[in-house]
Amino acid sequence: MRKTHDSIKFIPYSTYGVVLGTSKYLHGGGVNKYFKHRIDAASYLFHHNKIRYIIVSGDNREKNYNEPKMMKKELIKKGIPSDFIYEDFYGINTLYSVLRVYKIFHQKKFTIISQKFHNERAIFIGNCLGLEVIGFNAKSINYDGKIQIREFFARIKALWDIFLILKESFLSDLRS
Repeated sequence: MRKTHDSIKFIPYSTYGVVLGTSKYLHGGGVNKYFKHRIDAASYLFHHNKIRYIIVSGDNREKNYNEPKMMKKELIKKGIPSDFIYEDFYGINTLYSVLRVYKIFHQKKFTIISQKFHNERAIFIGNCLGLEVIGFNAKSINYDGKIQIREFFARIKALWDIFLILKESFLSDLRS
């Protein structure tokens, strides 16, 4: 079964959609297209009744930087009532975002909303954790070599993180 989808017609209903965080603005100025396309995709799913609630999960470790707050604000501008948007302020990376949907929001089945390369990594993490996740691919842009290199190392880190989580879980079971 295919896990990432570009078309809404292949997306089953999920109670929750999870928008993975990214900065609204680029370092050199201007709006980050990854951010814009993720917001558009989440809004599209919501307005087509493919998700009921949206979790915006991202980083807010610095005083003047808050990805969930920025995402929620943009989703409200797109006509989504604030009562249907939950902020996860501790989604500091993809692993934490996926894990927290399960641990904090008690969801085993949900739709991840990001670009395809990011969805693939998030789905891998979710599968390793025993979750039923699919991805709705936000419009992508031709990403440059810098993004490709970042994604390469992010996937290696995801493998390492999963190994550590599974190892700790296994050791916990042995101690019980």
